[in-house]
Amino acid sequence: MSKMKIELPEPLPYSAELPVRITDVNYGGHLGNDALVSLLHEARVAFLGHHGFSEGDCGGAGIVVSELEIAYRAEAFYGDVLSIAVGVGAIGRSRADLFYRVERSADAREIARARTTIAFFDYAARRPRRTPERFLDTFCARSSA
Repeated sequence: MSKMKIELPEPLPYSAELPVRITDVNYGGHLGNDALVSLLHEARVAFLGHHGFSEGDCGGAGIVVSELEIAYRAEAFYGDVLSIAVGVGAIGRSRADLFYRVERSADAREIARARTTIAFFDYAARRPRRTPERFLDTFCARSSA
């Protein structure tokens, strides 16, 4: 079995500090994969909010997560505080990649890397939307030429 590699763009400019709760721990005594997905969701909502967006209004469109990849590196345990760095990668016609680096705050040990692809969506019409200009303006370096 090959080991998944998620190449993170630099920088990942936003970071959220989130604790591992007892409800996040599985029968193996460590952070469960389902709980990590929830923590990534929490970090994504905070990241979007930091930029004036929400999952329901991301510059004029909602979003849905269409893809998720996670590469686990180490265990996390109840009581650990995780630093989840978030940043935007490639932006397409109607989607964008968000990247995450999950580290234990106490020792900077990398716990996981992840990528979600968000698709822009019109919830009223129940169909995909183009990437909103405000999202592009916020996350794309544009030349003045």
